[in-house]
Amino acid sequence: MIHIGLTGSIGMGKSTTAQMFRDAGVPVYDADAAVAALYVQGGAAVAPLEDAFPGVTRDGAVDREALRLRVLGDDEAMTRLNAVVHPLLGRDRAEFLRQAEASGADVLVFDIPLLFETGGERNMDAVVVVTAPSDVQRARVLAREGMTPERLAAILARQTPDADKRARADFVIETGRGLEPARADVARVLAAVRDPAFRSRRHPPGD
Repeated sequence: MIHIGLTGSIGMGKSTTAQMFRDAGVPVYDADAAVAALYVQGGAAVAPLEDAFPGVTRDGAVDREALRLRVLGDDEAMTRLNAVVHPLLGRDRAEFLRQAEASGADVLVFDIPLLFETGGERNMDAVVVVTAPSDVQRARVLAREGMTPERLAAILARQTPDADKRARADFVIETGRGLEPARADVARVLAAVRDPAFRSRRHPPGD
């Protein structure tokens, strides 16, 4: 199976692009949704996160804002957080792979916002970066409820710059031109990775 890493900074249209891959019949693993499922009432991360960070749960679920404030700017706290969450995500991802293999899928997409930041691109056959002009990105993000310019700046400071992501991508999908051009780009990516001549980034020329 071909593994495609799908990433992009906040407001670039990554979630919409991920849905386009689903519409094309490709299974998509949504890392954000997987984390959210761990944090809801009854989620597997609730009890261990309360043990690691007392007071970050409310009504049996993780209070994501309280957790964010507890780990913000604290490398040791982030290490503790990752020690709880990453193994749980690993099991969830393994189950996704098992189901995808059973379905006979030939291509999988892994929607991971912090793909480059976590080194996840090393496990992918191809990386797709979703981008848009900075003014479009800013307008999209500031239209979200509760978003402020200061919070946007803080989020962007934790993410690899868009230009760097594009430079490291195998494919770039630009969403500022509208839905249909983006959909055509998704089809182009799928045709390219299914081509017998496709060379995985995990197996560079000479391997």
